[in-house]
Amino acid sequence: MALDEHIYNLRREKLKQIEALGQPTYRSKYEFSHTVEQILAGYSPKPAEELDQNRVNVRVAGRIMAIRLMGKAGFAHIQQDGKKLQIYVKKDAVGEKGFELYKLLDLGDHIGVSGYLFRTRTGELSVHVEEITFLSKDLLPLPEKWHGLTDVELRYRQRYVDLVMNPEVREVFVKRTKIIQSMRRTFDSHNFIEVETPMMQPIAGGAVARPFVTHHNTLDMDLYLRIAPELYLKRLVVGGFDRVYEINRNFRNEGLGWRWNPEFTMLEAYQAYTNYEGIMNLTQEAITEAAKAVNGSPKSKWTRVEDGKEVVEELDWSNWQRLTMREAIIKFWPGAFGPTPEMSDFADLAAFTARLETAHESAASSREQMPIAQGDPRAESRHLKHTVGALSAELKKNPNLGKGIAGLFEAVAEEHLMQPTIIYEFPTAVSPLSKQKPDEPDWTERFEIYAGQMEISNGFSELNDPEDQRRRFESQLKERERGDEEAHQMDEDYIRALSYGMPPAGGVGIGIDRLAMLLTDSHTIRDVILFPLLRPEKTTIADTENTEDNK
Repeated sequence: MALDEHIYNLRREKLKQIEALGQPTYRSKYEFSHTVEQILAGYSPKPAEELDQNRVNVRVAGRIMAIRLMGKAGFAHIQQDGKKLQIYVKKDAVGEKGFELYKLLDLGDHIGVSGYLFRTRTGELSVHVEEITFLSKDLLPLPEKWHGLTDVELRYRQRYVDLVMNPEVREVFVKRTKIIQSMRRTFDSHNFIEVETPMMQPIAGGAVARPFVTHHNTLDMDLYLRIAPELYLKRLVVGGFDRVYEINRNFRNEGLGWRWNPEFTMLEAYQAYTNYEGIMNLTQEAITEAAKAVNGSPKSKWTRVEDGKEVVEELDWSNWQRLTMREAIIKFWPGAFGPTPEMSDFADLAAFTARLETAHESAASSREQMPIAQGDPRAESRHLKHTVGALSAELKKNPNLGKGIAGLFEAVAEEHLMQPTIIYEFPTAVSPLSKQKPDEPDWTERFEIYAGQMEISNGFSELNDPEDQRRRFESQLKERERGDEEAHQMDEDYIRALSYGMPPAGGVGIGIDRLAMLLTDSHTIRDVILFPLLRPEKTTIADTENTEDNK
């Protein structure tokens, strides 16, 4: 078996001995009077004398995390909801059978104890046990040093053990829950209502991404796991739900990475009679309030690695900067790329292409072909030079000015967005569902929120002109014909919904997983998802031999 077979069998024998003592091996319930947290909160301040004079009787349950035997007495620590409490077991107090049960217990077992509170000679608050109730046996040994395991994926694969052994891991997920609760409070306080929309959809819409495909047997039709709830939520705005949001699971059939998981959580919201600025302000408020709910202040710690060393940043969620995409490119333009661009360079494909070529040549001539050591700032310049060269080549093959500008922003600006930053005004070419700026049709009323050098939110003034929406979809279909599998499909029913009239609206999506990463100083999305997607577990030679022996 793929278990520690020897220990497993020893503990199975102990289970039989426990049953022989008259203890059911797996009870259905245990009536307790206090939780561990209640005992610690209510009685930790009380001195030994007060506990002796006013005896407090308790019944409490938990998992054994430490246990030791000293002749006719012993100490153990039980853990419940991440909190630990010491218990003291004496043969004279629990009786012969009770002490025999105590000697059969192992690390990881669940027990219930009843007794009274007291302080030991060292002053530790403890339960003087008068009765032990066996609840369940841990048949596999808990690891002594869970962090020391060489297989880093084992913590994610066996999250149940990770949570038992590491209180700090449990705290991450407690904080994640607080983020979601805070988000709900903020949107509810602004008179939004929470709804649910389909997770299986006939058209993969609402975002630019590759979907998962499934099949409905009865209807004999292919369906897509949703990549976003957007088009259904906006149908509800058409139907008269003026302020609506959903905390939703989305599925995108794309790569794995420190920021990406194929299944992820977003909050998506739509507000009628406002534009991207209105929903932008609300999103900023919601994120700031979530930071306060998690950490007790609008500031959080974010650790990054620079030149092989850890650098701790303090993210201030009460101090935001706002830049247009063009302003961000200009602000963070590398000196090695030559003269800083002007706004006019973003208005014409020829001018933009010329600017890229000049930047590429300037970076190449300034760095020569000298060897560059790791950590040398010239390494960054060389990387940017390669990126700009690739953008120039792509523009020659596919002359799309908007995509080129968006690609340049990602190359030169994103890595500088450490503090909470709102980037707004995006090219129409990369924003098929956003309303265009009245005075600049090549640009849309769209924003994204960045912090810790990554995007955590995307929103815009919603496109509510059905004819314009049709043209955008048709443009996306041409991109699909050119080989872009992530381009948006045509959705005739959504156009029909818009044709019934959708009021002006602002909409936003907030990445809950990435926000949780930032607010808990977690540097991979796997650390904030309880059960992230992993490759199939490898079968060891020993497992194969055991399988063959058991045939």
